Amino acid sequence: MAYLKLIGGWIAAILVGFLLIWVIAGNTLIFQKVFNPQFEQVRRETFENSKAYRDGMVQELHSLQIEYIKADAAIKPALADVIKHKAVGIPADALPQDLTDFIKGL
Repeated sequence: MAYLKLIGGWIAAILVGFLLIWVIAGNTLIFQKVFNPQFEQVRRETFENSKAYRDGMVQELHSLQIEYIKADAAIKPALADVIKHKAVGIPADALPQDLTDFIKGL
């Protein structure tokens, strides 16, 4: 009889353990569904405000400016659209004056 109580106790402990794991996993999924979008938005804003991102965008816009200057007249409107699209997310104070003037001229 004591063995049955011991076995029943172990089975109950195992079931409680599985139930606890189930609850923790469910809470984790709910937490991720609710809060991960906000975390990712903060990470994105932090990245877009970083010096590395801004410097990279300035370099990319400079190379697009060079391509625009060298391009045929038929390609220039498409390049101008690409340049304006990329420049939208960059604050004007992060761009050099010559690049800002070029983008305004488009």
